[in-house]
Amino acid sequence: MTDSSNIPFTGEDIWRESITKALRHVVDPEVSLSIVDVGLIYGVDVSQAKVHVRMTMTSAACPVTDMLIDEVQAELEQILPMETAIEVELVWEPPWTPERMSANARRIMHW
Repeated sequence: MTDSSNIPFTGEDIWRESITKALRHVVDPEVSLSIVDVGLIYGVDVSQAKVHVRMTMTSAACPVTDMLIDEVQAELEQILPMETAIEVELVWEPPWTPERMSANARRIMHW
C-alpha cells in the first residue's frame, strides 16, 4: 500500500511534504487517480543540486508515459528553486502491482 509516508524519500525532510503534494497533482488519466495513490512513485532523492524521482507505469505499453513524466517535471519546477535540476527516471523493477495502490485508490477501483 502506498501513501505519502511510504514513498521512499532521501534528503532534507523539509521538502517531503511539498514534493509529495506536487506529485499528487499529477493524475493518471486512465484511472483518474494521482500517481501517488496509484503507487507509481518508487522513490524521491533530494540533494542541494538535484531532485531525482523514480517512477514506473502500470504497463510498459502505457500510452501516457511521456505525458506523466512531463507533468511530474512541470509540477516540481513550480515548487523547487530554479537552479535545482530535476531528473525523472522511468524504472521497471520491481514491476508495478495493484498492491502498490493506496487503500483509498483500491477502494475507488473496487479492488
